[in-house]
Amino acid sequence: MLSKILFPEINALQYAFLGPLVGALARAGAGKPCDRIGGGRITFWVFIAMSFGVGGVLYAIGMKGDASAFPVFFASFLFLFAATGVGNASTFQMIPAIMRLEVARLEPQMSQPERVKQSDKEAAAIIGFTSAIAAYGAFFIPKSFGTSIAMTGGAGAALYGFLGFYLSCIAITWWFYTRRGGLLFDTEHGVSAASARPLPTPAE
Repeated sequence: MLSKILFPEINALQYAFLGPLVGALARAGAGKPCDRIGGGRITFWVFIAMSFGVGGVLYAIGMKGDASAFPVFFASFLFLFAATGVGNASTFQMIPAIMRLEVARLEPQMSQPERVKQSDKEAAAIIGFTSAIAAYGAFFIPKSFGTSIAMTGGAGAALYGFLGFYLSCIAITWWFYTRRGGLLFDTEHGVSAASARPLPTPAE
């Protein structure tokens, strides 16, 4: 929809399949790196990448009329699809890792097998809920572009809104999960349990 409005002279539908294809391939290829490096760290960099992708789209819109505007626009969206695919893998890797730590903190009386079973149940429920929210994006993102165009005459407002959201996600991911002292720092950097900082209790 957006490309048809911004670049009516180009039949973008012939390229439409490439976005989902790139996203799916990125998702499939990112599984092992996420397990090896850690979902939290990769998610942090995914949000940075997505911010740059939105910046590329905004830059391409500003180039409207230039011969290279559509290639920059299209490449930026493919980059966003790729980053989204990687982020899908890294987020779903984060959830079980977080729940293993949280169940151990909240249920210290459980045996190790009980903790594993409980954390798997919690992670499965959260992944299902997260998947439902992600599916809503297929409606929300085009709707955001449509509302932005109807209210302002362009897609810039929606894109700046996405950029602000990604920047907030960078801050949240870093503060709660990936910084030194964050929930996933010790796990993803291979710090042993003996030397790891104790997790705070709910009262703290």
